Amino acid sequence: MRTKALVGAGLLALALSLSACGGAGSTGSSGTGSTSMPESSMSAAGGSPSSMASESSMAMAKHQGDFAGLNGKSVKGTVTVADGKVTLSGFSSDEGPDLHLYLASGTDEAAIGTGTQLGKVSFNTASQAFTLPAGAASSGYVVVHCDKAKAVFGAAKLS
Repeated sequence: MRTKALVGAGLLALALSLSACGGAGSTGSSGTGSTSMPESSMSAAGGSPSSMASESSMAMAKHQGDFAGLNGKSVKGTVTVADGKVTLSGFSSDEGPDLHLYLASGTDEAAIGTGTQLGKVSFNTASQAFTLPAGAASSGYVVVHCDKAKAVFGAAKLS
């Protein structure tokens, strides 16, 4: 009986945590505006023009992927990683209070924890651009993550 109560409490806590990142707040807006967000600068990551030049072979490679929703969330659009930038086009996502974009080796919390945060992402702005920090791997996944609820909304596998 005690085990059932603990499991129930755990499931309730998980449901409350995930509900903190929207779901019911989705307006269905596709965000068709083409306004770009200001590029995120990750100065803490040590990105400087001279260090970017040493990464020229990585910056020359172009990777692209299409977003798919995960964990019952909707994320759509295309991501392109090229020339030191991460660009979102046709992007839309379910609304969340603390959505961020990450470069990661996978889509689980462990991969997010060791990934590179690119910046805050707007759920309803179709075109957004972020600076790729020097030394960041430009392959793997680009992940939309709600930092507040520790929930993955969706990801795009880069190829």
